[in-house]
This record gives sequence, structure tokens and C-alpha cells, in this order.
Amino acid sequence: MSKSSTKSLVYSIPLSYRKMENLHIVFWLLKDISWCMIWKPLGIAMIFPTLIISIIIAWRTRQFMAELCHNVAISVWIAANSYWMISEFLHFDTRVIVGDITYKHLALIPFLTGLLILAYFYLYYQPRHKEDTEVIPG
Repeated sequence: MSKSSTKSLVYSIPLSYRKMENLHIVFWLLKDISWCMIWKPLGIAMIFPTLIISIIIAWRTRQFMAELCHNVAISVWIAANSYWMISEFLHFDTRVIVGDITYKHLALIPFLTGLLILAYFYLYYQPRHKEDTEVIPG
């Protein structure tokens, strides 16, 4: 496919998927507002719909490597963010594991996992698949 024709490609998201993504944002905001306001029960409860919907979104976009990598990165970001929130709610975030490393620092594991997934996509996968256009099979 020529460069001019690839510019006109459009990735279309089905309406039912878009509605789920929009609801996901509501849950995510409720989780983070609860964290900010120290509303522990609501914050912890909002982890589940926020994380579950992000995993569903990643699963539904699995046929498109760009979408999959970004959506999995979002899922591990939510997991890291949720762990960090729980560590603060339950007051173990500042407990030392070893040296200067505290339990809050364990959130770096999923954060860095998301970063590694995106690094794989941008530095390895995408340069080797420049000609691929990810379109919905018709």
C-alpha cells in the first residue's frame, strides 16, 4: 500500500466498545478521586471494574499489536496505581523492605512492565513491521 493511501486509513471502534471505554474512565476517575479523598472502601471497590474493563479492552484489541501493547500497558499501569493506593490506605507504603526500598516502590514493577511493553512495540515491533497496516478485516 502506498504512503498516500495509508494516511487515509481509519481505525474504527465499535460503539459498544466505545461505551465500555467511556465507562472505564468513570470508574478510573472514581478510584483516583477516592484515593485523593481517602475514601478507602470506594477506592478499593473501584479497582475491580477499572482493571477488569481495561483487561477486556486489551483482549478485544488483541489482533492489533499497537492497540494491544498500549492497552496492556494501561492495564499494568492501573495495577501499579491500585497497589500504590492500597499501600497508602493500609499504611504499609513507607515500610522498608531493604535499604531505601519501601513497599511503595514495588509499584515500580508493573509501571516498568508497561514501559517495557511499549519499548518493545516502538523499538522492536514497529520498526520491523513498517508496511503493516492494522485494519479491521472486512
